[in-house]
Amino acid sequence: METHISCLFPELLAMIFGYLDVRDKGRAAQVCTAWRDAAYHKSVWRGVEAKLHLRRANPSLFPSLQARGIRRVQILSLRRSLSYVIQGMANIESLNLSGCYNLTDNGLGHAFVQEIGSLRALNLSLCKQITDSSLGRIAQYLKGLEVLELGGCSNITNTGLLLIAWGLQRLKSLNLRSCRHLSDVGIGHLAGMTRSAAEGCLGLEQLTLQDCQKLTDLSLKHISRGLTGLRLLNLSFCGGISDAGLLHLSHMGSLRSLNLRSCDNISDTGIMHLAMGSLRLSGLDVSFCDKVGDQSLAYIAQGLDGLKSLSLCSCHISDDGINRMVRQMHGLRTLNIGQCVRITDKGLELIAEHLSQLTGIDLYGCTRITKRGLERITQLPCLKEERRCWLFSTTNQKKTEVYCL
Repeated sequence: METHISCLFPELLAMIFGYLDVRDKGRAAQVCTAWRDAAYHKSVWRGVEAKLHLRRANPSLFPSLQARGIRRVQILSLRRSLSYVIQGMANIESLNLSGCYNLTDNGLGHAFVQEIGSLRALNLSLCKQITDSSLGRIAQYLKGLEVLELGGCSNITNTGLLLIAWGLQRLKSLNLRSCRHLSDVGIGHLAGMTRSAAEGCLGLEQLTLQDCQKLTDLSLKHISRGLTGLRLLNLSFCGGISDAGLLHLSHMGSLRSLNLRSCDNISDTGIMHLAMGSLRLSGLDVSFCDKVGDQSLAYIAQGLDGLKSLSLCSCHISDDGINRMVRQMHGLRTLNIGQCVRITDKGLELIAEHLSQLTGIDLYGCTRITKRGLERITQLPCLKEERRCWLFSTTNQKKTEVYCL
């Protein structure tokens, strides 16, 4: 005897609706009363982030979200007061205001007027009017914050980092991308180097300092001494750091991912420092570091052979460097050698022979490889992603369609 879906218990319907995307959850709730009740069960909406355009008053909006147990909100456009959101979501856990260009210190100040103990993640990326004044409010009233995104907040200064280091003791992830006023002094605050004023965010596990142009090797010294639990560090486009700074990082045993993309002063010597230390990196990106060459690959094979992901895009490496690296890197899963114009089919054959666990490889712009090398690399058993690209023959400049993994 067949059982119709309308006969299922609400608990079973809720389990089914939990697998639907957000739009289909809403559609299911409109079918009938039984489906609406099942679709509004909190288990159906667990972990869902509500994406809202706040253009006019809607008295039923926040009660509806709370009834479904939704505690994560992204504001796509903010034409009402931010306090409208904070007052409506009493137990909010995550608030994403990324790209809300009209958000000001005044608006944020009116919203954060008392402690909000439930809020764990706050994203203010590209809120360009936000200054240190707002960070003072955040440090005072959001002491349980674990994730803070400030990428593109170009008015933040070292004073703002001092306020963060004073108030946000539970912070685990901090993004300061393109906060170009920051200097070594601010990083010192985060790392607890100014204990008389602030304890520091010593529990940080992820720190993004991409494009913070004023940072020097002194910042890396502060990080290595104070942020000893750091697992991910992004220093891409930080032109002020050098090989000497990497010596400070080389003994950070907790560090797992290091991004040095487009750090122009990093060379083979810096990679040697990393390899000769006690690092246990699983991910390293030195793309567009034009002073990194074949010797770096030899150092990586000697001291960083636990890498799972390695990006060498546009580095001055050749088949010889590939030969020196691949024999020790059997655990490598993803390899980016795009725009490495000295790599030939010989390099691909070496990769195919030794890196049997490879699941992805980027060969974009490798103009000296041919169909023979590509056919060899496609025989790797674990490769997952395939994308079509165009390569130009070095002999007749004819455009040839190939498959490049």
